[in-house]
Amino acid sequence: MRGHSVVYAPRIQDLLAREEKVFRIDATTVGVSDCDLIAEIVAARPVLSTERSVYKPAAGADIHHDSATRTIRALGQDVMAGIRTPPPPARGLSGAWPYAATSYLRQWLFSSDPLPVSLLSKRGVTRSDTLSRIVDRAVTVWPGSDAEGRRTALAELISSASDTRDRRQAIAMYRRATATLCDGVAALAGNALWLMGPAREQEGARNDLTTVLWETLRLLPPAWMLFRKGGDAYTELHPEIRPEDNVALFPLLMHRHPDYWSDPMEFRPERWAGVADPEKTPAFMPFGFDGARCWAKHLIVPLAERLLTVAFDNRLVIRSPQQETHVPLRSLLSVRFEAEAGA
Repeated sequence: MRGHSVVYAPRIQDLLAREEKVFRIDATTVGVSDCDLIAEIVAARPVLSTERSVYKPAAGADIHHDSATRTIRALGQDVMAGIRTPPPPARGLSGAWPYAATSYLRQWLFSSDPLPVSLLSKRGVTRSDTLSRIVDRAVTVWPGSDAEGRRTALAELISSASDTRDRRQAIAMYRRATATLCDGVAALAGNALWLMGPAREQEGARNDLTTVLWETLRLLPPAWMLFRKGGDAYTELHPEIRPEDNVALFPLLMHRHPDYWSDPMEFRPERWAGVADPEKTPAFMPFGFDGARCWAKHLIVPLAERLLTVAFDNRLVIRSPQQETHVPLRSLLSVRFEAEAGA
């Protein structure tokens, strides 16, 4: 991988060592990395609201489709507006990645929101359940006034909520949307920086960051597993799957299988050159399948490319004493390293 390697958490290593495309993980979970079977499983029934990280119920009620659509539209407006503004000082990119990048993105895109709304996306707040509850209550009572300056479209959804329950749902959606976007983009950009290794200083790599990001989504997809609760919908698709079994779908494994990819373990961004629509590539699931795709997929790659450009412009350097880094077992697959922006 161009001079840099990764060491996965033991449970991920066990998964990567499996040769079968359908296998039992434990007494109630079946893992799947077969391209055709994954497509059949996803198509067998609509995704449940409880299986979605962002649109799961909030404030004691389901998130309705129109509310979800407003959130997606508002987030898109905020991202497009944010990346047209000058980025924050590059020193914010120095430190432990992906955390430094997450904080940097939140400052870039959402720091203009009035207090206490802007606290909803602060990492120091989101890491504490107690602080999160306090901020949520504060925003429910006082989401800020128009006199305080520009606010994001997501924040506007909070202030324009018609009643307390709608406001609480808007607060939950703000927190989930900003976290999902910033955490995902930071993980993708950090994975790309690590995989590029010494080649990231080459002008060719910088000039074709889009292909670098698609190849990163293949080898180190932040959304590396999709989880589906069990039921009768899957039992006829494969004899290993029983009605009581949950199903874990693994893009990470599918993206590395030699049945689908040439030189699957090699980091080769050039494989995406001239590919008009990478998501139509067989056995490639960076954002999920139709009907269950990531709601912010159209924002992820452009924002990650913008973040990497800022990193290049400010001569960000990975300060790692070794040429390998650990990938812990988390919901987002992301490498960990220390980085320092140039003077």
